Order: sequence, then C-alpha cells, then structure tokens
Amino acid sequence: MWFRRDEKQSVESDTNSLGEKKNINGETVNQEDELFHDTTSVNTDKASSVDGAGHTKRTLYNRHLQLIAIGGSIGTGLFVTIGTTGLVNGGPLGLLLSYCISTLLILLLTTATGEMVSYMPVDEPFLNMAGRVIDPAFEAAASINFWIMQSLYIPFEITAVNGIIHFWRDDYSPAITFVIQIAIYAAINLYAVRVFGECEFWFSLAKLILCIGLMFFTLVTMCGGNPQHDAFGFRNWNVAGGPIGMKYTTGNLGRFQGFLASLRLSSTFTCVGSEYLSMTAGECVNPRVNMPIAFRTVLYRLVAFYIGGALSVSILIAYNDPKYVALTSDTSSAASSPYVVAMQNLGIQVLPHIVNAVVLTSAFSAGCSYTYTSSRCLYSLAIKGFVPKFFRICTKRGIPVYCVFVSCCFALLSLLQLGKSGSKALNYMVNLCTGAQVLNYGFMSIIYIGFYHAVKAQGIDRSKFPYRSWFQPYSIYFTAVIYWCIIGILGYQVFLPGMWTVDDFLFSYVMIFVSLAVFIVWKVVKRTKFIKPIDADLTTGLDEIEAHEAEFYAQLEESSQDENKSKWKGIMHWIF
Repeated sequence: MWFRRDEKQSVESDTNSLGEKKNINGETVNQEDELFHDTTSVNTDKASSVDGAGHTKRTLYNRHLQLIAIGGSIGTGLFVTIGTTGLVNGGPLGLLLSYCISTLLILLLTTATGEMVSYMPVDEPFLNMAGRVIDPAFEAAASINFWIMQSLYIPFEITAVNGIIHFWRDDYSPAITFVIQIAIYAAINLYAVRVFGECEFWFSLAKLILCIGLMFFTLVTMCGGNPQHDAFGFRNWNVAGGPIGMKYTTGNLGRFQGFLASLRLSSTFTCVGSEYLSMTAGECVNPRVNMPIAFRTVLYRLVAFYIGGALSVSILIAYNDPKYVALTSDTSSAASSPYVVAMQNLGIQVLPHIVNAVVLTSAFSAGCSYTYTSSRCLYSLAIKGFVPKFFRICTKRGIPVYCVFVSCCFALLSLLQLGKSGSKALNYMVNLCTGAQVLNYGFMSIIYIGFYHAVKAQGIDRSKFPYRSWFQPYSIYFTAVIYWCIIGILGYQVFLPGMWTVDDFLFSYVMIFVSLAVFIVWKVVKRTKFIKPIDADLTTGLDEIEAHEAEFYAQLEESSQDENKSKWKGIMHWIF
C-alpha cells in the first residue's frame, strides 16, 4: 500500500523524535540503543533469499539511517588516499575531474538502488533482488563478492592505522600494532559489540565535523588566514607540469593516464555510500517512508563531501610537493593525510596532531565496524545456503563465533606490511578493495536493469513507487557501461611494455576470477536458470512490510503524539 503526503509528514515527525519511545511491539526502547541491537536472529528455515524475507527486527529510525549514511560515505579514503593515490597521480585538475565523475556515477547508482530498495526494503535488498530478477547463481556471486569486499576493508584499515601512527613515531615493528588491533577487534566483536556500537555515533560525528572543518580551513587559509599570511589561492594549480599529472609516459597520453590513475586508484575507491544505506532496509522502521528520505538527503552530502574534499586537497598542497611525494612513495612507511602535510607546510603547530588523531580514530573504528559487518555478511551467506551451515552457529549472546573468527583471519592480510613498505602494502589493500567494490557496483547496476525490466514486463506502475530514480533506463545503462569499463582497466598498466608484475595483476583482477568461479560452480551444481522479466518475483516479502506498516500506523494513532519541530531542530535533522 502507498501512503499520502500528509501521512508521510506525520511519520517523518515521529520517526525523528529522540529519547525513549515505544516500538511497534509495544516495548519501551531508547533510540540510542536501538541502533546497536544485535539483529542476527534470522529465520534459519529460509535457505534462499528468494523464498522470503528474513525476520530481523525493525529498530532503525530515520536519525539512525542518516548516521549510517554519513559514517559509510566518509572514510579513510577521503582523508588519506585522496592524496596518496589521487592527487599525486592525477594532479589538481585530474583529481577534481576524477572525483566529479565518480560522484556522478555513485549518485546515479544511489538513486537507482534507492528505488529498488524503497520498493522492496528487505534484508540485503539488492543482493536479495539479484536472485529474484537475474539468477540465483548471480546472487551467490554478488553476495560472496560483497562479503569479501567487507572483509578486505579490515586489513586496509589496520594498515592505514599503522601508517598514520608513523606521523608521531616509527621506531617499532608494525606487527605490534597489527596484533593489538586484531586482538581488540576480536574481543569487541565477541564480547562487547554493544560498547563499540555506543561509540560509533561519536566516531561518525567526529568524521562529519572534521570533513566540514577541513573545508572551512581550506577557505580561510587560501585567503591568507595562516601563520605566514600567504593568500596562496589556487597557486598549487599552476605548479610545473600541472594541472594534470603525468603517469607512465609524458605528453597528453601521460596526462590522460594520470587522470585514469586518479580515477582507478582514488575516486572509485573513496566514493561510496549506496550499498551501506541499502543494507539497513531490513531493519528500518516504516521503511517505505524512511528509506526514500535517507536516499534523498544522502545525495547532497555525497556532492559536498567528495567534490568539496577533492577541491580542498588540490588547493592546499601541490601534487609534486617534495615532502608529500616522499611520504607517498613505495619506500615510505607512513600513510600521511594531505591535510596534515599542508598544515605543516603552513607552519601550523597543534592542528596537524588533532587532525591526525581524528583520522586515526576514524580508521580504527572503521576496521572494527568492518569486522562486524564482515561477520554478519558471512552469517547471512550461511542462512542463504551459500556457505557451510556451521557458520550459522552462534554463542548464547547471539554472536556468530565462527564468522568472527574468519573475519579476524582476513585481518591477518595486514601482515603484508612486514615484508613490504607501509605505503606499498596500503596500495595493495586499496587495489584489492577497489576491485571488489567496483565489481559490486557493476553487479548492482545489472541488478537494477533486471529489476526495471521486470517491473515493466509485469505492468507495475513506477510512478506509484515511494522513490523513483532519475532518467531511467538511460542513466543505469550509462552507469553500468562506465563501471564495467573501469573494472576492465583497473590494472591495465600491467599490460604496458615492461610493466608486468604478478602482484599488480592479481590485486587488480582476482575478484573477477573469484566471482566468475562462484557463478559457474553454483550454476552447474544447482542447475539454476536465468529468470525472465515476466517471471521475476517482485511480491514475496511485501506482505510482511505492509503488516509492519499497518502496525506502525496503528501505534501512531494510539499514541496521538504530535511533535512540533522548531526551525533549529529542522536544520539539525537535515545535517544529521
């Protein structure tokens, strides 16, 4: 059932209220606690996502969705690799162009995913939809890739933390920080998930404040508000060899490859968001109202954070700055933020330590968060029957212990830094994560294409959807073509004369071979068939959603509480 605008407004007012309230089950709960409630209790009788929606608890309100969207879209990439693999390779203009393109792609994909998720807000909605509109074997491949992607972020964040610590000191073995972090991640995810969850709000808030603060810092310093009183403006755009950096060769071809390097290794890795917000659909209260709101508001933040961040970095520091180039070289053991180096160049004393500390806590919390999401993704795969059943085993506290153990095993990949330099190991992790991430976006675009044609074939009116994406089906065709082209060129440099290395080839393309192997094996073993649009299942799970909505509105009518939001609260709601 679809709801009128006045109904949506009343719900929006209610779902943004803070403090204690009753959930749809009549229980008094605190919204701060709801976000971190363990929701791994899925009906184990459902072996396939096509058979029905999972039965996780719907406890996430609109404010929680905004928090998840912010936390998922701002990460280490925006503070560290935006310079190490973006600015250094592409130069200021190449960096900005690459981030504009990646932001456009993620915007188009986010709107398409938002339409699909808002229509069918169940557990793992876009992965679930893959088995409904494409092929169960395609769902298996996409699901395994998504789990591996989440798992690979763990060693990336661990490696980044160690490199960031080198800002203060590097007279220790990296194994010390690695072992400590892995032990803390394991302990938190086995015994104190709730404690870490309570801290996530403040970590995300710190990242948001830092991101906005750095943009204002850029504006003030470029206009002369710095210890040197140097109004440098866009001077760093005019350094020798710019404004687009050259890679592998010289001239226009070198500049084009510099831009491609920034696109492949930086912006494609940093610009994220749609998948993390989508994964909350099965646990969202009144999802067909709250999910569209979350998807609409996240669009503005994506533009502000990514394009604003790229512009700020390109203004603050030259792409060929000797100090920064040395810190980002393969022989360096540090992972420095371009903002920190720019502050040091301007003679600012205390602020670099503060910024580096916030970036450090951001990377540390992200690693622990990915350990959590990786273990839950693996648990979900076990529920669907894609991996062995023993991964369903949980402790009395509901912790999937074997899944957590596997996630911690992925963390051991960070030990690559013991045999490589910190910068080189970080680049390896970036290549692995980027390969899985872009492949995930390629899968998502194909899934929406299947969804769009299934909706059209079955005569479902898209104008009645709670959220509609832009310019379909042309925008998703454009997005799919560009993303699959990026997948193809992720490691193209290994095919250039004299540049072949097994490491670069595998770290760039291994996820393609893994996904292809999963698809073929599942296709052969289960004998699945491609699904025709007219036969796609676009209804299973809608009854549960409508029952939830009916109960939710009944509770609203009983409580009859109408919160009058002030103008200030409205501004804070838009921000958070």
